[in-house]
Amino acid sequence: MTKKRQIKFTLIRTLVAISIALLVAALLIFISAGGSTFAEKLNATKEALKQMLIGPLFRMSEKKGTSFEAKRFTEILAAMIPTTFTGLSVCIMFAANQFNMGAEGGIMLGAFVSAMAAIYLPLPAGVHPVVAVLLGGIAVGIVMLIPAVLKAKLNVSEMVCSLMLNYIIMYVIKFLMNTYLADKSKGQIMSFPFRETSVISPIVDNKIFSGSKLTWGFVIAMVAVILCGLFMYRSRWGYAIRMIGINQDFSKYSGMNVAGTIILSQVVGGFLAGAGGGIEMLGRYNAFSWSALPGYGWTGITIAILAGNNPYMVPLAAFFMAYLSKGCDLMATYAKVPAQLISIVQGVIFLFFAADQFLSGYKQKLVVQSAQEEIARQNAMKAQEG
Repeated sequence: MTKKRQIKFTLIRTLVAISIALLVAALLIFISAGGSTFAEKLNATKEALKQMLIGPLFRMSEKKGTSFEAKRFTEILAAMIPTTFTGLSVCIMFAANQFNMGAEGGIMLGAFVSAMAAIYLPLPAGVHPVVAVLLGGIAVGIVMLIPAVLKAKLNVSEMVCSLMLNYIIMYVIKFLMNTYLADKSKGQIMSFPFRETSVISPIVDNKIFSGSKLTWGFVIAMVAVILCGLFMYRSRWGYAIRMIGINQDFSKYSGMNVAGTIILSQVVGGFLAGAGGGIEMLGRYNAFSWSALPGYGWTGITIAILAGNNPYMVPLAAFFMAYLSKGCDLMATYAKVPAQLISIVQGVIFLFFAADQFLSGYKQKLVVQSAQEEIARQNAMKAQEG
């Protein structure tokens, strides 16, 4: 199949999976919507879908009509920051056919290490957040050596190992916070405040966009997308990662360092997740208070699947997930529909993307068309030569 048709198939497959997921969501909204008659439930469903699909960017009012909300747009961009990093993290690991689920615990560990650096390291402004974020990324990269080395040397399942590692990280952090690091003067378990020099500043004027959490972390995330794309498609390490993901046995017999590349993919993925956690923590909070896994890693898996493990497509997938999450929150507020529908939508998308035979007939049709065009082109060249 030609590259153009491959992109076409990927886009159509993505759109069909999303459409089916939204159709399932609409059905569930109709079932849970208020109203005693079919017409009332249908109107409630329409209102809920309007809030979910239009509400994230537009304010709807009977008096003023529909108007664009810039603040809501900045909120969606801010929500993209951590999931862009976890999406990139999962993309690199999945590209090597390594189903490492450690981005969830990794982003929490990165946030924790960066928070401790923001509290206890006296550094000048400008340098402080950079050092804190790098320490968070390095810490997670080192921890990701555990499932990576076990997979490369002992063939231990990286999926099981990383899943268990997520909860080990969470409970170790909770132990440290409860026992040693919490500010006892507060009414909840949280750290001491961050130093002002460690804060990642907002990218928009808070006087205009009151309470906006859109920081320079968004720009850093977009730079990370470009760097990851160059790493995956313009470097020999990225080429090795992709080749091992396609056929590990062939890569091994071709002389590639399979074990080293497996370790590299998971360490780089861990670094990205940790850096994303640090940027999220220093940009959105003034003290560490996470007591559970934040969920960004699980969303990152969905984003990587939507992006087809292509780093350049991660921002679009992250925007879609952030938009949908915001829409579900508005739907829960104004239409009284459970916001947990976002999890159902994610699950349906994941289900259809994980199904190898989904739209396989259409893919086969595109393959046949490409083969026929290639045969026709070769016949035409032969006719010209003859």
